[in-house]
Amino acid sequence: MMPRLLLEAPMTADATDPWTTPEERSRAATFRSERRRCEYLTWRALLRRELGPDLRIDYDALGAPILPDGEAFISVSHCDGRVAVLISSSRCAVDIEPSARNFSRVADRYMTPSECALSEDPLWPGYVWCAKEALYKYAGRRAVDFRGDLRIEAVDLAAGSLTGRIADGRPLTLSASCCDGFLVVTLL
Repeated sequence: MMPRLLLEAPMTADATDPWTTPEERSRAATFRSERRRCEYLTWRALLRRELGPDLRIDYDALGAPILPDGEAFISVSHCDGRVAVLISSSRCAVDIEPSARNFSRVADRYMTPSECALSEDPLWPGYVWCAKEALYKYAGRRAVDFRGDLRIEAVDLAAGSLTGRIADGRPLTLSASCCDGFLVVTLL
């Protein structure tokens, strides 16, 4: 299976109804935030639209969504205005954020001085945030320090490529892009 990245605006309840279960709609109804409700139902609808209406969706021990039948690996991310779903035949991760979000105010909480020095691009703090979120999801464990355990070691934004590492693990190549005002980072 070729990896597929789906990027879409949150759908209305009417648009997600044919693709979501009564249980999912009932659970979504308990969310206080309308935005969160739409995001929750949208990513499920996108998965079923792509992989079939009878697709089962579950969660692993850490709360990450999985397909228990082993049909594919998935990763999900959402922010105000977009939902991202990555589908792959191998472990994967995605993160998405609005490019207009001001990450610089909190950058010292997740970026090291060496990471700050890698690029002068004004979107760099956002790319690092998304990359570290993707690395965190890919790591598949709790208690990960975003500054100490997750590192960005190299960048070529013109090529859409970052190199990261989880703790002392092997270097991992992440893809980065800005699409319609949203920063998207994937790890396959």
